[in-house]
Amino acid sequence: MANQQSPSASQQHIMGVYNRAPLAFERGEGARLFSTDGEAYLDCVAGISTDGLGHAHPALVKALKDQGEKLWHVSNIFRIPQQEALADKLCAATFADVVFFGNSGTEAIECALKTARKYHAANGQPERIDIVGFDGSFHGRSYAAVNASGNAAYLEGFGPRLPGYVQLKFGDFEALAEAVKSPTCAGVIVEPVQGEGGARALSEAQLVELRRLCTEAGVLLIFDEVQCGMGRTGKLFAYEWADGVAPDIMAVAKALGGGFPIGACLATAEAAKGMTVGAHGSTFGGNPLAMAVGLAAFGEINTPELLDNVKTVAGYFTQQLNGLKDRFPDIVADVRGKGLLIGVKLIPNNREFMALARDQKLLVAGGGDNCVRLLPPLNLTLDEAQEAIAKFELACEAARKAAAA
Repeated sequence: MANQQSPSASQQHIMGVYNRAPLAFERGEGARLFSTDGEAYLDCVAGISTDGLGHAHPALVKALKDQGEKLWHVSNIFRIPQQEALADKLCAATFADVVFFGNSGTEAIECALKTARKYHAANGQPERIDIVGFDGSFHGRSYAAVNASGNAAYLEGFGPRLPGYVQLKFGDFEALAEAVKSPTCAGVIVEPVQGEGGARALSEAQLVELRRLCTEAGVLLIFDEVQCGMGRTGKLFAYEWADGVAPDIMAVAKALGGGFPIGACLATAEAAKGMTVGAHGSTFGGNPLAMAVGLAAFGEINTPELLDNVKTVAGYFTQQLNGLKDRFPDIVADVRGKGLLIGVKLIPNNREFMALARDQKLLVAGGGDNCVRLLPPLNLTLDEAQEAIAKFELACEAARKAAAA
């Protein structure tokens, strides 16, 4: 008979790469998660900006069930109609002409980096390999993605850095202007709103300048909208807040699948000119099951009603969190971000504050620069937002008491 293991004992066979909270959940509904011991939590993590429509959304459940009874997976050596349909919708709604589907944000980034370098190789300039990134950035966990990211800790112990990756200070446009002039520069990769880096957003003027510098230097602009895209800021994609700044390549994932693993690399036909047959591929990417859920998620998110809700609820959060900043200057140092990608820079330790929030049955995510992030479902109601603020305030009061003890 198989051994019965307790939840804590069973972790002995899980590779120890995660710093997990002492919680496990058995089901979710909308913005609520229900733990294995029967407690209900208000979820302002949403799988780290992934469950864009909350948990068990009826349209996604139906799409998954319907497709699950038909066909899950076929190889990309065959046409996949659902893949073509989702690519059509993404291209119609954005700057892009073509899409490559993978299974995650990291895979979307890998494709983006390869596409940028292959573009220059196709133009007879294979020496143009440098990818310019910024400190505080996060682009995924594969070897190329961590080299493109701005966190040196993710490279420790994995050998020398890969060649062709340049890191600059976030917002240092003088250094950027020099970097893109290099004859070996291939592209610039940036999150319009940083997630893990502490919810730092580029201004519209900075996005315009970024686009200008890349265009003038003949380098490709890559937007990483894995976290800030798919409605998170109140536009379908964050770059839309500024006029004339469309990228050449963009990585999308997370809410594109509403919690189902999907990644997509979008590009103009020109930028993707080097991505010919055999240049890239995926076993599972773009499978019928994932595409069915992606089509349903895209249809629910890309609506004026949902995007307006994001703006309304985000405005409420911003107002109320700034009010808490005024009332708790010893706890809250800054409120930042864009839309429902909200960062609250704290004075006490952010990990300790996350535990205090959990005590109030509120789930928030961590972030760089001692921030906590609020990343609720995009369809969060104002009543739920009010509840989140009330719980956040109680956590602030608990933090104040802990500091005075």
